[in-house]
Amino acid sequence: MNDLADHARRLRFLPPSCGPVRLVAVDGHAGSGKSTFAGRMAAALGDAPVLHLDDLATHEELFGWPGRLRAQVLDPLSQGECARYAPYDWTTRRFGAPRTLAPAPVMLIEGVGAGRAAVRPFLSALLWIEGDSQASWERGRLRDGPGLAGFWDGWTVAERRHFADDPSYPFADAVIRQDPAGYAWLEGPRAKARASHIVTDGQD
Repeated sequence: MNDLADHARRLRFLPPSCGPVRLVAVDGHAGSGKSTFAGRMAAALGDAPVLHLDDLATHEELFGWPGRLRAQVLDPLSQGECARYAPYDWTTRRFGAPRTLAPAPVMLIEGVGAGRAAVRPFLSALLWIEGDSQASWERGRLRDGPGLAGFWDGWTVAERRHFADDPSYPFADAVIRQDPAGYAWLEGPRAKARASHIVTDGQD
């Protein structure tokens, strides 16, 4: 249940979804542990590339990054070409030097909203990191310290609005729960709905 290597093997056998790439989204509330999980899963996949959505968002556009993601990453990868994106520097408040992201068998995209509607057509799988929003936000606040308290006040409002308008959880293939032994993989709402649809079709 907690063996990431076993789940990594399953991800490798998924059909490609973005050109030759099996793009896997890791979504969930801010502070839920998405970055840590994505790093561990990337290692289990043999150092798979990870795109952090914090590199595409900005102070002014916390969730206004789909256009940049599509033009700089998704469209090139869909054509089997290298993605080239300029990561945002949250200290200087400007985009930095471009980075190149070459197509890989499996690639992870992690961040709040990674499973939004604009991204889902390019995904092989959507993983949701389980966690209550309030508890996750408190962990994030503790992690970042009092100096970013104002940012977190604005973020929580923006995140609530985003998930109300464009939820990811109902489309998750798996829900990842962290426990003392590692990570437990639970069937996601999308997988349950698909199974229910199959049963219903069979009865008809």
